[in-house]
Amino acid sequence: MSTLPVLMLLFSGTMKFIPSPQLNEGFKHLELPIGFAPGLGVLELGCTMIYLIPRTAVLGAILLTGYLGGAVLTHLRVSDPYFMQPVLGVLLWGGIYLRDPRLHALIPFRR
Repeated sequence: MSTLPVLMLLFSGTMKFIPSPQLNEGFKHLELPIGFAPGLGVLELGCTMIYLIPRTAVLGAILLTGYLGGAVLTHLRVSDPYFMQPVLGVLLWGGIYLRDPRLHALIPFRR
């Protein structure tokens, strides 16, 4: 369950370091300076790496939730669709919930 969002975040973070017309056009459309791209890439990749380490996965999920929340706001500002970011967040947390029994005590589902 965690594989899809992790691959998408790694791809997205990596693409922020590769200068391209699509990157410039995307940042222009979102009304963001292109100079933000490397910093956002470091943030995205760093949070994803923290998520991938089992001992820090919950912290990584919290950080990625904040990152994805910012992405939702960025897309709302320019009236873009924003359904993918919440879906990625649900998949991230669902993946941790399935593999970390400590979360079962915090978020109990009754049968």
